[in-house]
Amino acid sequence: MCTSSPHPHASVPLPAPPGDDLDAQIEAGLTRRGVIAAGGGLLVATAGAGVLTTAASATADAVPAGGAARTSRLTRGTSLVHADLHNHTLLSDGDGDPADAFVSMRAAGLDVAALTDHATLSDNLLGDVATGALPPEYTQLGGLTPAGWARTRELADAANRPGRFTAIRGFEWSEPALGHVNVWFSQAYVDVLQAGTMRPFYEWLLRDPDATGTGLVDGGSDGLAGFNHPGREPGRFQEFTYDARLRKRFVSMEIFNRGDDYLFEGHADGRTSPLCACLNAGWRTGLSGVTDEHGTDWGFPEDKGRTGLWVKEHSRAGVREAMRARRFFATRTSGLRLDATLEMGGRAHRMGRVLPVSRGRATFRLDLARDRDWRGRRLHVQVLRPGPDVPEVLEVVPFEVGAPVTVRSRLDAADGDWVVLRVSDPEQPNATPGPAGHPCNDLAIAYSSPWWLRRP
Repeated sequence: MCTSSPHPHASVPLPAPPGDDLDAQIEAGLTRRGVIAAGGGLLVATAGAGVLTTAASATADAVPAGGAARTSRLTRGTSLVHADLHNHTLLSDGDGDPADAFVSMRAAGLDVAALTDHATLSDNLLGDVATGALPPEYTQLGGLTPAGWARTRELADAANRPGRFTAIRGFEWSEPALGHVNVWFSQAYVDVLQAGTMRPFYEWLLRDPDATGTGLVDGGSDGLAGFNHPGREPGRFQEFTYDARLRKRFVSMEIFNRGDDYLFEGHADGRTSPLCACLNAGWRTGLSGVTDEHGTDWGFPEDKGRTGLWVKEHSRAGVREAMRARRFFATRTSGLRLDATLEMGGRAHRMGRVLPVSRGRATFRLDLARDRDWRGRRLHVQVLRPGPDVPEVLEVVPFEVGAPVTVRSRLDAADGDWVVLRVSDPEQPNATPGPAGHPCNDLAIAYSSPWWLRRP
């Protein structure tokens, strides 16, 4: 086992641009929320806490209240940032002013945040004309408009502070029967062009942002995508219909959305696990957690999903690179640190990697921490493998939170090419259980992103 401790470095936040009043807004936000946080145990950080300039500048001093240190005991070269990549405002069906969202999320201790209002029908119907002529409730149905998309960019650019806080513009493509997909970093957005099929959306993701050079035809080939709350809508993305051209671009699947664990979503109705359906179809998605916030307290509620990203630099480029590498984990606990490696063939690989071997002895190492209260907490780590309907559980290893954990097993790509680590609390039940007696019917604490074996 590895028992080394993080290496401390000095943290030097970048100065705010001249005329910037975001820090003042955050101070005001913290003042408003101080009483709530004290009574509800919410994660609150000062405006300067939890900031990182580069991977090398992460320190135990730059940690949100109640959170773990940002350096891994297993790997070097990256630092942990806490992210929420799925949030809504009055620009679609949320309750809050979009101008308040990034301020709230930064004040809550998040390092990375995205606004992803729904793209539904606005361009195809009346768009900005209707938004100006009809009551505000129109956006509850019509969703994002061109003006709203432009406003999201303005707010993200105003809030973005490289090295301190990464603000991202995105949108949620929302087909009511098939499902919802987040897209981040794209210049353009797209509505539901044709109901009942994923194909037009996939083609849009493959097209250049300005395919004609005139701006009349756009595309989303500059964006990254992720499957949202998989299985909540009955079509499940046409059963996760696969397009090899987009495998690198679909980087995530939400395993936690709000307070829900989606591992067995739909099992009670005879459906397969979304995790198996997605990864068995051929997608190579990491696993994320999000709040999918529709209220006005962005970033503050506990026990809602969030994502931990291991970044080489704290910037939009650094976040994008970590997402493309699937170097992230899902949890519902603020301030949690999870890093994991899989050693096969004499080399250790971080989660999200495709291994150059197809079978052999496997050694997993898990670094999990949160705060002093978690030390000695008894949890399980489970090794999940492909199954036709629900994941097979290869190993269940009890451990106490403290030193990194080692788990050994054997893997063979002939049994399926992916493997995931699930951390759980055996004393609490999964609110959405699978088959009777399944080891994952306990409460999930976190999921690693998968590793993939080379197919024989």
